[in-house]
Amino acid sequence: MAVLLPCFNEEAAIAATVRGFRDALAGATVYVYDNNSCDRTRQVAAEAGAVVRSEKQQGKGNVVRRMFADVDADVYVMADGDLTYDPAAAPAMVEMLLADQLDMVVGTRRHEVKDAYRGGHVLGNRVFTGLLSGLFGRSFSDIFSGYRVFSRRFVKSFPVLSAGFEIETEMSVHALELRMPVGEVETSYAARPEGSHSKLSTYGDGWRILKTIGTLYRVERPALFYGAIGALLVVVAILLAIPLVRTYMETGLVPRFPTAILVTGMIIIAVLCVFAGLILDTVTRGRREVRRLAYLSLAAPGEP
Repeated sequence: MAVLLPCFNEEAAIAATVRGFRDALAGATVYVYDNNSCDRTRQVAAEAGAVVRSEKQQGKGNVVRRMFADVDADVYVMADGDLTYDPAAAPAMVEMLLADQLDMVVGTRRHEVKDAYRGGHVLGNRVFTGLLSGLFGRSFSDIFSGYRVFSRRFVKSFPVLSAGFEIETEMSVHALELRMPVGEVETSYAARPEGSHSKLSTYGDGWRILKTIGTLYRVERPALFYGAIGALLVVVAILLAIPLVRTYMETGLVPRFPTAILVTGMIIIAVLCVFAGLILDTVTRGRREVRRLAYLSLAAPGEP
């Protein structure tokens, strides 16, 4: 069992976080991956008993990619190094993963302290969770939770394309698209200890997450994505064409010839969008089958 803690300037909290997970999960190896911290995060983590490694590319997604590539284990527990997630909840999450042979268990956050989670972040979480559910058919209660337990076959089949805090969204979509068995456990979420500061940018990271959801939808649902663009173009073309048709029926003339050319071009582009979506959907289906086979080639949780 491996506990993975990505860290950036968490000197104030990392020691207590490491000790908490070592106490909660006896026998687990705690890995702290430092992401160019300019404080004593590395030294403090090592003194607390963690295996400390580094990732020079800035961003949580880059750190997760490195952790998943480097560490071999049967069960992976991932959390933040800021002591906001409760290490005591980890055993129940691991037990659910193994007992039900799941591939991911998400620790959904319960805010027991008012300052633990900013109101704007709560609203944003709800909005993006609803958006993900609407686009992909189902979702999780808390898609941005960084407290997760994974099976080996999830970790080793997850490509990790994101660079920053949008990594949790990518994890959620990966599980949904491959129809992995997943679960959720409610966990307490605490305020950061004194001296620890959030690295999140409400608007900057929110925009990046929105772009990530759009990109994943375009890649994973190309028929619907490009079909929607084609349908929009057809609707606009029809609205523009109605006066032309009416005039032609009354006079037999087409006086607004540029509009007629525009309508024709929009219909052609709409048809191209639909066919592009159908072709890309075939490609996506092939990619998904390959990813699914790679995922199934790895052992299930609890199996040798």
